[in-house]
Amino acid sequence: MASRSRSMMSAILFLFLIHGSHCFYLPGVAPEDFQKGDPLKVKVNKLTSIKTQLPYSFYSLPFCKPKKIVDSAENLGEVLRGDRIENSPYVFKIREPQMCAVLCRITLDAKTAKHFKEKIDDEYRVNMILDNLPLVVPIRRLDRDSPTVYQLGYHIGLKGQYSGSKEEKYFIHNHLAFTVKYHRDTQSNSARIVGFEVKPYSIKHEYEGKWSQNTRLSTCDPHTKRTVVNSNTPQEVEANKEIIFTYDVEYQESDVKWASRWDAYLLMSDDQIHWFSVVNSLMIVLFLSGMVAMIMLRTLYRDISKYNELETQEEAQEETGWKLVHGDVFRSPSHSDLLCVYVGTGVQFFGMILVTMIFAVLGFLSPSNRGGLMTAMLLLWVFMGIFAGYASARLYKMFKGAEWKKIALRTAFMFPAIVFAIFFVLNALIWGQKSSGAVPFGTMFALVLLWFGISVPLVYVGSYIGFKKPAIEDPVKTNKIPRQIPEQAWYMNPVFSILIGGILPFGAVFIELFFILTSIWLNQFYYIFGFLFLVFIILIITCAEITIVLCYFQLCSEDYLWWWRSYLTSGSSALYLFLYATFYFFTKLEITKLVSGLLYFGYMLIASYAFFVLTGTIGFYACFWFTRLIYSSVKID
Repeated sequence: MASRSRSMMSAILFLFLIHGSHCFYLPGVAPEDFQKGDPLKVKVNKLTSIKTQLPYSFYSLPFCKPKKIVDSAENLGEVLRGDRIENSPYVFKIREPQMCAVLCRITLDAKTAKHFKEKIDDEYRVNMILDNLPLVVPIRRLDRDSPTVYQLGYHIGLKGQYSGSKEEKYFIHNHLAFTVKYHRDTQSNSARIVGFEVKPYSIKHEYEGKWSQNTRLSTCDPHTKRTVVNSNTPQEVEANKEIIFTYDVEYQESDVKWASRWDAYLLMSDDQIHWFSVVNSLMIVLFLSGMVAMIMLRTLYRDISKYNELETQEEAQEETGWKLVHGDVFRSPSHSDLLCVYVGTGVQFFGMILVTMIFAVLGFLSPSNRGGLMTAMLLLWVFMGIFAGYASARLYKMFKGAEWKKIALRTAFMFPAIVFAIFFVLNALIWGQKSSGAVPFGTMFALVLLWFGISVPLVYVGSYIGFKKPAIEDPVKTNKIPRQIPEQAWYMNPVFSILIGGILPFGAVFIELFFILTSIWLNQFYYIFGFLFLVFIILIITCAEITIVLCYFQLCSEDYLWWWRSYLTSGSSALYLFLYATFYFFTKLEITKLVSGLLYFGYMLIASYAFFVLTGTIGFYACFWFTRLIYSSVKID
């Protein structure tokens, strides 16, 4: 009864987490109240493209500039994402609409026209921020009942042809119709910003006489109430052509409260798919749990009672199965140092992911807190070094190792050094493209400082504590002479069983993986951490169970080399993850540039490597617990 009520409680808790994940969040900033006529700071962010994945700063193109460009202070996560937040020349005053405000007039030369055309070709979007809300373009769906979809940022321009002509021309969006939505407090009459939308237009502005500060446009004039409503006479991008940038600002009162202003951005129209993903994963878990239960209850119970009833040594020798290898099952594996390092790194990763997930589910890492997720993960990775050192030193001592400092050094450097090397090469490629996504030298130095100044010492502290503890005792004695392993059936071949083992853990996460890849590479918000947390729990169970099942079959066929096999069995799911990422690249993304392709595969390689370390460690510990459990249950003569 108690266990049933416990499982009910855990089910209720999961449902609460899933429900809470997109209804409740702790905002990244405190609300700001504005009185009528208060100025609003409109900031510009990077230019982004899903075709190139290379962000550029807004002023890398000759847009209208303020008198002095001021950089906003970005956190570590924002810098790594390529965010460059700067002030803009737009002047907004709350609840004071503007019509056809002229921003500036520029004349293109051949070089700037070429830059604009390249960015329009690559479908770059302009990102702006008002009161910490990103600028969106509302896209209404054809069927009336469907909710409005929001696209982050507006396209710089578009390609098209004049009617009757086949020549493709480039047109720029030079008129922006902004809509600022606000929620009014009836008592204080103050307003809070709850929405920031835009409709971009391309229009060839006309005026009479020479251009001066007070020139009135004939195409867009507040005095005659003439406004821009379409792009029928678009502004072409060509050398020596002048472009006049204008904008409208409209204010709309909204019923949306400040606390739920992000809901429209984070609207989840496809939660059925996520439930399908969870149910699909749970089916895998139930299937595996059934197999593990069968092994544990039926086979093991029968085996152990049978082994314990055997009277004489002669009878025991006639037996076959997992008990025969009891004298070799805890023999140290080859390259045991490397295994210790990988297990330690996996523990560090597991700790980081677990704590990040808990913070995200509780709403601390909402998208309003830009760069928060990446900053949190980096800092957690650094501080989890103490657990990495502890885990690797404990295992190392069990393998009768004596040089704990050497193992601590390798744990502190191996995984981060490989990732940093790939990251450094990718950063050099981004730098070569003059993109704002290139991590500046100062930030690179800060990352190295976090690694050497905090992570490395913590790994050493963890290793020291772990090595001081008494060694883990084996439940059975190890023979001096290794036993010969009999010839194995084809399906027990290490490569085959390792590759089979990775399919199910990958199957448990691949639907959720699609949404994560979409949010990273197609510039969308991912905020379904409740589902992700559930899938993560399922992943842990799947990795543990598939490894136990295959480990049991391996021991039954008298093959005692399980240490590395257990790590690689669940870790091989990373191979399927990378193959899926390759499939995703060719089917969903429109990346054509070589540098952008290298960036994609470089980052996915890092992600797959991290996934290998995480899943491998889960599988290893599950198998470690399982072997100790079964060999401590039998009487050994």
